[in-house]
Amino acid sequence: MVLCAVGYFFCNNISAQKLLNEVVLKYNISIETINGEKPVASALNGAVLTIYLTKDKSRSEMVSAPGVETNVYDSKLNKGFILKEYSSQKLMITLTGENWNQKNHLNKNLNFETENSTTTIAGYTCKKGVAQTADGKKYVVYYDPSTIVANKTYNNAFPQINGLPVQYEISSGNLIFRYRLSQNNLESIPINKFDAPKSQFRVMSYEENQQLKKGE
Repeated sequence: MVLCAVGYFFCNNISAQKLLNEVVLKYNISIETINGEKPVASALNGAVLTIYLTKDKSRSEMVSAPGVETNVYDSKLNKGFILKEYSSQKLMITLTGENWNQKNHLNKNLNFETENSTTTIAGYTCKKGVAQTADGKKYVVYYDPSTIVANKTYNNAFPQINGLPVQYEISSGNLIFRYRLSQNNLESIPINKFDAPKSQFRVMSYEENQQLKKGE
């Protein structure tokens, strides 16, 4: 009888969670100081991050004052690319699966501690997870445990978090970078949304781009 009761409770918990196989998430980005003051003008203040997800494909678009940066990854094909569009410059950086893991290793290796209390943000009842990087940056993620995103490999993902990230904050020095969910649309995403452009972009590998950064 005890085993049956435990099994019933476990199954009910799983069925209560909503699984998002295909979704568009939009986050508004703001920056403030630790004291709550607005900092000097920043390129990311007022930026918008839109994430298109299927079970094995993702596209993350960051639109800010200087331009647009897009990250696309296909976990089934184990490859992706980055698009950087700033002023008249258009760059496409190709990525292998190893490149993608290297690029996103920080988020994957974070060790979150979840607090017992809950907070309501944008209508979601959220738990709070806190992690700290080796160089002292603090990550705080408020997530809705009743909703699960099937794709855990997208850019800016927190695969350790068992829920939908509703708000996350990254503290660096005196600044807090805050991403807050403003839209959660369950809509069909055109498959060509994940296609690489065939022209107009200068193409280089991830390794070539890393060498270029070292020379700057």
